[in-house]
Amino acid sequence: MARIAGVEIPPGKRIEISLTYIYGLGRNSSRKILERANVDPNKRTKTLSETEIASLRNIIEKEYKVEGDLRQEIAMNIKRLIDIKSYRGMRHLRSLPVRGQRTRTNARTRKGPKKTIGVVRMTKEKTRKEDSDK
Repeated sequence: MARIAGVEIPPGKRIEISLTYIYGLGRNSSRKILERANVDPNKRTKTLSETEIASLRNIIEKEYKVEGDLRQEIAMNIKRLIDIKSYRGMRHLRSLPVRGQRTRTNARTRKGPKKTIGVVRMTKEKTRKEDSDK
């Protein structure tokens, strides 16, 4: 099994698809990497030679921010927005949609399941006290 950028990429899939298992790489960037490394995108991961894997690894390490570094950068960007108390930062802080979507309906992915607010009923003791006060 090939290990690139700390990720075990699946051996049975085409290398073009396998590279997308690395956080920060999509189909487009995967194609560009394979083109630069002169690797056929239709090749299966298990059929790659060690030199091809090494060249892919070198290109990804030098030119792309992936996995932990990318996650850390994104987290720092969000933290910066929260610290400066920008509108977007406050939306992140309150777990609301950040990019202008409506919240009256929808937005369940961001807000989580509905929290039903019901009517608070009076207990028997409270009703007895109120009856005795009258």
